[in-house]
Amino acid sequence: MPEPRKRGRKPKPKTQTQTETESESETIMPGTTKNGTVASHSLPATTTNDSRSTSPARRGRGRPKKMRKHADNSSNDNHNSANNTNSNVGHVASPERSRHGEGNDITILPPRWESVAVKAVPSMDAVVKVFCVHTEPNFSLPWQRKRQYSSSSSGFIVGGRRVLTNAHSVEHHTQVKVKKRGSDTKYLATVLSIGTECDIALLTVKDDEFWEGVSPVEFGDLPALQDAVTVVGYPIGGDTISVTSGVVSRMEILSYVHGSTELLGLQIDAAINSGNSGGPAFNDKGKCVGIAFQSLKNDDVENIGYVIPTPVIIHFIQDYEKNGAYTGFPILGVEWQKMENPDLRISMGMRPGQKGVRIRRIEPTAPESHVLKPSDIILSFDGIDIANDGTAKALCLSGGDHIHATAVVPFRHGERIGFSYLVSQKYTGDSAVVKVLRNSEVHEFNIKLSTHKRLIPAHINGRPPSYYIIAGFVFTAVTAPYLRSEYGKDYEFDAPVKLLDKLLHAMAQSVDEQIVVVSQVLSLFHFLNSAFLVFRITASFSVLVADINIGYEEIVNTQVLALNGKPVRNLKSLADMVESSEDEFLKFDLEYQQIVVLKSKTAKEATSDILATHCIPSAMSGDLKT
Repeated sequence: MPEPRKRGRKPKPKTQTQTETESESETIMPGTTKNGTVASHSLPATTTNDSRSTSPARRGRGRPKKMRKHADNSSNDNHNSANNTNSNVGHVASPERSRHGEGNDITILPPRWESVAVKAVPSMDAVVKVFCVHTEPNFSLPWQRKRQYSSSSSGFIVGGRRVLTNAHSVEHHTQVKVKKRGSDTKYLATVLSIGTECDIALLTVKDDEFWEGVSPVEFGDLPALQDAVTVVGYPIGGDTISVTSGVVSRMEILSYVHGSTELLGLQIDAAINSGNSGGPAFNDKGKCVGIAFQSLKNDDVENIGYVIPTPVIIHFIQDYEKNGAYTGFPILGVEWQKMENPDLRISMGMRPGQKGVRIRRIEPTAPESHVLKPSDIILSFDGIDIANDGTAKALCLSGGDHIHATAVVPFRHGERIGFSYLVSQKYTGDSAVVKVLRNSEVHEFNIKLSTHKRLIPAHINGRPPSYYIIAGFVFTAVTAPYLRSEYGKDYEFDAPVKLLDKLLHAMAQSVDEQIVVVSQVLSLFHFLNSAFLVFRITASFSVLVADINIGYEEIVNTQVLALNGKPVRNLKSLADMVESSEDEFLKFDLEYQQIVVLKSKTAKEATSDILATHCIPSAMSGDLKT
């Protein structure tokens, strides 16, 4: 009976020579057996010999697969052996494959595991949970504090028996505790230093038990774009440690919300939630490349988190070790203008090959105000050229395996960064060589760098706010926290225009200059039949006390310019002038051409009663008494 015909195209008849050739050229691929099944990599090396196989090659259904033919199908054994050996040249495969013996003997070797990259596991045990009790000042009522509250965040152990976390995690702290992973004990911590500008705080724990069995975190180099990062911490949603992963999306000068400054920062796409603050960000080698500190919350964006990179962290630690305290990041106290317009460059006397930025204004309190002038063109900073857009091919610090193992390396290949990054890599008191173009001549100046003196400070470094009270008028110095207390987190839009203009554009003319305002006017409860008032003062005098500040109640957050014709330089100078005044009247000149006139003797006598009415312990803050 004839064999039933299979479906498909009828194969062409093969000659005996072709059948023998296909049988000899059959090859076992790495990781497979002769019949095509997958072989385990964990199996030992095996050897097969196709040339001794007597069974014909099994043909599957459909059109046969074309096999690569040898250059010569001669039956000469030596020639076939040479062809079989050369057929493996240029082939790359894993696991590695080699030939042994004669003919088509093939040996499948297991992979060399020492050559396989293994992702390092970060030191999870070095990540701690930070518990803090905060008691914030009441800037609107500066003689008292707000109700205390508690928070939790993350931190990690570094060398020298110290713990790093965020500055905003321990701001206005009254108690700080830390707890290790897997432990049920909270250890009392001491705050060594707080860097408000860079949002980093340094803690330590006196209890030796806390440091047992824990290895400090090592710092890695500045990562590149698309490098993998893993953020570890204790965010909301649970009590145990949490891990989120992502990649580096961007690296540039960022605005640090807590410090109201601009420093180098990393943008990542890993989730950073409340409680992650202060936790480390590890690279794929298990080394720390940054500290999680803020995220962007907006309806139009997703998973945008920010990390403080290692150059900023190392700068903070070395600043503390060098000076015994945090001294801050220095700045070049100038405002500058881009020189991208060709006509502008020609008018300033710049030659075709010269690039730089034009100085608009100079901080009067900055050391560079003695050597630099407006309209100078800054060509370079410490030997690094500055472009017309204010960028430079910067250098950065490489962290290495230890905090002190730093080196200067290129910032990033093919990218530029704002030249303020060059200044931020210096320390307070360091010198830098600034090359400028002035009247078509090049000059070099050796400038000593210092921190920024703002007319309206961005923070008060944990000190209580200053105040002075006379006749119910509460005077205080304007700070960014004060504006936030008065007008909310959107104070940059809701505060008075003149105060905002001073916040954003005004420069201090002296190191002790302040903006002094009338914060509010406190009234005195006036009851003619009150036993309390009769006990303290006569009825006739109580009328004078009640009327001492009548008509001035609506004066709120208005700047005080002068007292009796003398300019008010700061809050202490105002308090000293009032206390020592022998004039009959106190005349306060306010902005918008307003004046306030009080009788000196009556105002001073009424102050004590107003303090008692509002339970205020003192007419002035402690710093004004010295």
